[in-house]
Amino acid sequence: MDIDLDAATRFMATHARQLDRRRYAHLIIGDDAAGVVAAVNAYRNADGGYGWGLEPDLRSSSSQPGAALHAFEALADAGVATPEGPALCDWLATVALPDGGGPFALPIDDPAGCAPFWADADHTTSSLQITAAVVANAHRLARHDPAVAAHPWLAAATRYCLDAIRALDDSPHAIELMFALHLLDVLHPTHPEAVDLVAQLGKHIPDDGVLPVAGGKPDEALRPLDVAPLPDGPVRALFSADVIAADLDRLASQQEDDGGWTVDFASYSPAAAAEWRGYATVAAVTTLRANKRLGA
Repeated sequence: MDIDLDAATRFMATHARQLDRRRYAHLIIGDDAAGVVAAVNAYRNADGGYGWGLEPDLRSSSSQPGAALHAFEALADAGVATPEGPALCDWLATVALPDGGGPFALPIDDPAGCAPFWADADHTTSSLQITAAVVANAHRLARHDPAVAAHPWLAAATRYCLDAIRALDDSPHAIELMFALHLLDVLHPTHPEAVDLVAQLGKHIPDDGVLPVAGGKPDEALRPLDVAPLPDGPVRALFSADVIAADLDRLASQQEDDGGWTVDFASYSPAAAAEWRGYATVAAVTTLRANKRLGA
C-alpha cells in the first residue's frame, strides 16, 4: 500500500508547526539542515536547556528533560555538529541525579496546558523512561558531533540506563519498554551488552507486537513500528516479518484525507493536538521511507 506523499507535503505546509515543517523539509525533501537548527532553537532557554512547548503536552517555558528529548531528536535529524548539542549536555549534567539518571520532569511553575503526568512528576527520582529517550537521541546526535559523544554527562546517563534496564522487573510500562529498546538499538554497535539486553526485554513483546499502554486511552497501544521503526537493528528481530509487514500496511492506511497522520493518545491542549499531528506525520513518512514503502 502506497501513501500520497504530495498530500503529506501539503498537510505539513497547511497544519504543522515550523519545527516539524523544517524537519520534514530536511528529512524528506532534502532542504538544508540549518532550518531545523534554527527552528528548534526557538524553544531554547538561556541556561542551554529547552522548553516553551517543544514537547507538545509540556507547555511550560522552563527547561525540562522532556524538551531535551525533542531537542536532541531535531539536532540529530539535522545531522550536523552545533554548539547547542554539547551545551544541552552541560544543562542536563546540572539536573542529573547522583545515579546518573534524570528525573521525569523538573518542578513546573507555569503548568497551564501541561499534562498532569508532567506537572505532578516526581523530580527527586531518576526515570528510566525519560532518561533512555533523551540518551537515545543524544547518541543519535553523537554520531555527528564529537563533543556530544565525548561529554561526561552522556557516559554517566548511558551507564545509568544500561544498569536500570538490566534491573527491570517483570512488567515494565509499555512506554518505558519502548524507549529502553530505542536506546539499545542505537547503542548496539558500540556497547556489546546492548544485544543481550534486547533479548532480555524481548520476552515482554507479545507475538502480535502490540503493547497496551496502561493508564492511557482505552484503545491506546504501542505498535511494532513504534518500538522498532528501523529495519537494521537488533530490536527489529524481536518481531516476525509478517508482523512488520502488517504494521507497515496499517501505518500507510492511517493517512487521513487531509494528507496527515494522527495519534491515538490524549492531548492536553488544542495546540498540542494540532502539533502532535505534524510530529506524527514526520514520523510516519520517515518510517515508511526507511522501510521502502513510499512507492515508486
